[in-house]
Order: sequence, then structure tokens, then C-alpha cells
Amino acid sequence: MIGRYVGYVPGHDPLHDFLSRIISDRMAVRELQPAFRVFRLSGSNEVYGYEEKASGIKIICKFYGSRFGSDQDKAARMARQEYEGLKTLRRYNLIGSPHHVIRPLGFSRDINGVLAVEYYAGEEFSQAIARATQHRDDAHLYWRLKALAYFLATQHNRTANGATVDFDPDCRYFDTLVGRLNRAHRVGQWDIDELLWLRDRWRDRPQMWQDQQVWLHGDATPANFLFGHGMDVAAIDLERMKRGDRVFDVGRVAGELQHAFMRAVGDRQAAEPFIGHFLWEYSCHFPDRHRAFESITARAPYYMALTLLRIARNDYIGRNYGRRLVTQAKKLLRAA
Repeated sequence: MIGRYVGYVPGHDPLHDFLSRIISDRMAVRELQPAFRVFRLSGSNEVYGYEEKASGIKIICKFYGSRFGSDQDKAARMARQEYEGLKTLRRYNLIGSPHHVIRPLGFSRDINGVLAVEYYAGEEFSQAIARATQHRDDAHLYWRLKALAYFLATQHNRTANGATVDFDPDCRYFDTLVGRLNRAHRVGQWDIDELLWLRDRWRDRPQMWQDQQVWLHGDATPANFLFGHGMDVAAIDLERMKRGDRVFDVGRVAGELQHAFMRAVGDRQAAEPFIGHFLWEYSCHFPDRHRAFESITARAPYYMALTLLRIARNDYIGRNYGRRLVTQAKKLLRAA
């Protein structure tokens, strides 16, 4: 298991009983005295991997309680929300090869808002991007983007519900990001006025309201997809899953690609062939590929800009680079 080994779960720890019940009741593994090795993983929450010593069974646990402090009820709601989201998507036969949503195994309010999910061995999307930006392995990234486009198109097409998209929540999210950028002193009043004016231009575009709602991953970042053999893709971390415009996910991936190349090689243009390839591959899963491509590329700049603004608000982003992200976001929004 990838991660930093930190020891064993003590037998008296409630987490030990929680994990023991999971391997027994959910995974049909019988161990009289299970022993769980602990590995610290990276993630926005506290994320740990657990490996039962004798059987080799692996489980991933996310602890929401650390994020929400003393608000155990909120931590429990978030854990249950992701648990139910995973179950919901798996009902659309997104299980196994080539499209897989990881299996939820259990959650507990009283153990620091923990959510347990299955372990999936695969290459992170971020690693595939790094192979292109750092080692010029373009072919590998093109292949991974083809697989990811297939996965997302399948998820979106299977979960379309016939109701039209409500673009207002995405406009409110835009406002939230601008507010955070302002509080972080990443934008000035002139930027705010221009960004809100551009948002209104997009709000007035009929195509932003016309597609069908689908279930979105909601956080389609490079850390949240794993690649297996061939075209196999697994989705993880669905705490922000919601209904909305399919291009919310698609544009997030495209925006993350642009950011990765801007940051690694200093050239946003270097990302364009990969973005175009991803959008074209996604569009091939519709009856009229060219029409789908036109519709998606007409809406993608808004969601790409949303992604760049989201990244620019983070503390780990330097001020100068954050400024570049805001500038590029405005260029994308001017496409309206």
C-alpha cells in the first residue's frame, strides 16, 4: 500500500472493532485476531490505509471529524453523504471493468466521522499528468484521457434524468469563489467588477440552461481518479457529488490540465492538444459526435475558468501564479 507506515491499530481502539466488523461482515474474511497495519495517505481529509496482516485485505478510511472539529454531527453527515453517493452511482452498474466506483464499506459518527471504502490499486490521474509534464510521455496521458472521457461520458449518460440544467447554482459558486479571492487579497475591485460582469454574460447564454441534469462527480480533480489496466477507471472521493451540467465535470478536468501545464512548463498552450483530445473523446460517446463537441466546447470555458479561480484561492498558490490563474480565467470567460 502506498503511504507512510505509522504502526498498528491498538486492539482496544474502537476503530479496531469497526475494521474487524467490516472485514468479517462485508468482505467475508474470518480472522480470530485481526491485526491492522496503518499507513498515512495524502488527502484533503485525514486519510489512512489499513492492511490486515494475515489476509492482506486493505481498507481506506477518511476521517471527516478532523475537518469539522467539535461538530460531530456535520462530520457524520458528510461521511454518510459520501457513503450514499457511492451507493447511488454503483446502482448504475458502475462496478468492475472498465468503469468502477469504489465500494463503500461503512461509516461511524462516533469514530471521528469515519468513512471506510475499498482499496483500489491504480495509477492516479495526477501521476499520468506528471509523466507528460515532467517526462514528455504524451502518449501515456493521451491514453489515460481517452479512458477518463469514456468513464465520465458513461456516468453522465446513464444518470441523465430528463430535467434541464439549473445554471444558477454554478453562478452562485462563482460568486463564492470571487468572494474568497477578494478576502485573500488575490483580486481587486476592478477584477471583481469584470468577473461578475462576465458571469452575467454567461448567465444570459441559452445553452448554459439547455442540457439534461446528470449525476456529477463534483470534484473531478487529478487526485480523484485511478487507472487500472486498459481502459479501466475508478472514481473515488464523491463527497461533492451533485446533479448538474455534465460540463461541470468535463470543464474541471480541462481546467486542471491547463493549470498543470501552466505550473509545470509555464505554457498554457502546451495543454491544448490534451484538452482537445479529452473533449473529442468524450464527445464520441454521443450519437452525433460533432454536435456534442460543439455543445461541450461552447460551455467548457466557463467551467475551466471556475476551476482556475478555485485553484487561485488556495494558500499554497503563490501570489504571482495566482494572478496568472485569474488572468487566464478572465480570458476564458471572455469567450462569451
